[in-house]
Amino acid sequence: MSSKQPKYEFVSSAKLPTRLGDFKIHGFVEASGQEHVALSYGNWKKGDIVPIRIHSECLTGDSLFSTRCDCGFQLEKAMQNIVDNGFGLLLYLRQEGRGIGLLNKIRAYNLQDSGMDTVEANEHLGFDADLRSYDICKLMLDTLDVTRVELMTNNPKKLAALEALGIDVVSRKPIDHGVTKDNKNYLKTKTEKLGHAFDPHIFK
Repeated sequence: MSSKQPKYEFVSSAKLPTRLGDFKIHGFVEASGQEHVALSYGNWKKGDIVPIRIHSECLTGDSLFSTRCDCGFQLEKAMQNIVDNGFGLLLYLRQEGRGIGLLNKIRAYNLQDSGMDTVEANEHLGFDADLRSYDICKLMLDTLDVTRVELMTNNPKKLAALEALGIDVVSRKPIDHGVTKDNKNYLKTKTEKLGHAFDPHIFK
């Protein structure tokens, strides 16, 4: 009798030196074949409060330096915060465009160029405003002996998702970083329609 394939699986770890510091990269895979990684820095004991960031992949912001979102700025700031703290963890989930994929995100960008906001564009394409899942975070955190976290996020849904998975979210640290003239309306929409907790002063 063949055993059922696990929904999520840890694959391997390796050193990952970066210009911000020497991290370790840990690979995970879903039964669907979708791959995700975690970047750890420093050491901690089980039960320690570990600063973490859950970051959804954004090719345009993370790799191509786009200023129409804040993703790349937040990624770099989170990694720097982790290094400054001496230890921490970044969970990098392959959920481009809040789960709709890269090419659909480009289609959504085209609609935004025509006047729609980010939520309206996703819905016009037939998607919910946010399709992301955070279930794999539980395996990532268990694998790396993390049970208590300080979560770097402006998105209360991430906090609620971790708590639903049994993770003790001791505190939330805002990450208001990377506001540009190109993304102010985008961030305002995330605040008003998706419940993100940005400091109101950034929209002035």
